[in-house]
Amino acid sequence: MNSPISHKALYVRRALQRFGLSPATCAGALAVSLLLQACSPASSTAATAKASAPVAVGVHEIKPETVTLTTELPGRTTAPLVAEIRPQVGGIIRNRSFTEGTLVKAGQALYQIDPATYEATYASTQAALLKAKATLESAELTAQRQDALLKIDAVSQQDAQNARAALKQAQADVATAQAAVMTARINLERTVVRAPISGIADVSTATTGALVTADQATALTTVRQTDPIQIDISQSSAEWLTLQRRLASGKGKAADATTASVRLMLEDGTIYPQPGTLKVRGVSVNTSTGAVTLRATFPNPKGLLMTGMYVRAVLPTEVVDNALLVPQQAVSRDSRNGTSVLVVSQDGKVEKRTVTLDRTVGNQWLVASGLGKGDRVVVEGSQKVRVGDVVQTHAVDLTALSSTSAPATQAIASQ
Repeated sequence: MNSPISHKALYVRRALQRFGLSPATCAGALAVSLLLQACSPASSTAATAKASAPVAVGVHEIKPETVTLTTELPGRTTAPLVAEIRPQVGGIIRNRSFTEGTLVKAGQALYQIDPATYEATYASTQAALLKAKATLESAELTAQRQDALLKIDAVSQQDAQNARAALKQAQADVATAQAAVMTARINLERTVVRAPISGIADVSTATTGALVTADQATALTTVRQTDPIQIDISQSSAEWLTLQRRLASGKGKAADATTASVRLMLEDGTIYPQPGTLKVRGVSVNTSTGAVTLRATFPNPKGLLMTGMYVRAVLPTEVVDNALLVPQQAVSRDSRNGTSVLVVSQDGKVEKRTVTLDRTVGNQWLVASGLGKGDRVVVEGSQKVRVGDVVQTHAVDLTALSSTSAPATQAIASQ
């Protein structure tokens, strides 16, 4: 019995001869036809075997962990201590003894006001004190003599009383003179205008030779303490209420913000290297802004933070125990904004799992529902597989993936 290959070869040979081809040409074409027909089953078998091989995917196993959730709030830097330098006595400024924009110490001399008038007044009060003391000494001797003579009835009672009254008057004059000397000395000392606090001195509004008056409206300069520096943070009452509802629902517990570190994001998007501490939490809502004011302090040894800068503070708000986190790369969205992940089952098959997300934590999502402990989520190679495929898995290092994901902090849904 002839084989199917012999019949096909004979058919090809007759077809070629019909077109007028030579026997040699027909023999060559017949050989090629037989060769292709013989190779086809082997090639098809290899392709089928290759297609049926399991695809390798990277997975991350879901494990419960304790997560501290944070919120990002706007704020401005302010100086904890601010001193506007004004003269307490009037006169001509003889010199300025500080450099604008530099650090000055408490008690350091900033300005020198011409002291000549105050030196003369101080000398005059000292002379008046000496005169009052001399009068007091004479009055004391007179009173002593009058008391002695009164005992032997050598003077009248009235003379003795007058002597004692004169003594008290002399004592009062000495006290008045001493107060005048003290006032003159204080005014003389105030001709040297000193810094009441340590901090950075602002620009000077007065120069050498300028006439200043006591307690004038315009400050000569301003000294601000910038190390440590404080941040006034605004939190809307709506955000505060949302947090309280979350805590009341039992999804988390309040973070101890007084001991936790507060991070700071600068205007250019960089993170301030040193953490701060929350010192004051507001107890009332500003009726104009509808916000509660919080205050944190940060070390500022290099003076990078200046007063008035706009910043964003990252504060801890709550602690969630047994939280389930899934990498952002594993989550996909459909046209209806639904979220899902691909999960590898115990038998190695790919399953699609719909998940509900709460908010981002770094480069991961906090899962509200849809996943459980031990689930293996596909984070690499999800484009190469479909639901139902059998795959080969390997664990993925999430620290390597974190460099490709930008951290986010906004909430997806307030639960």
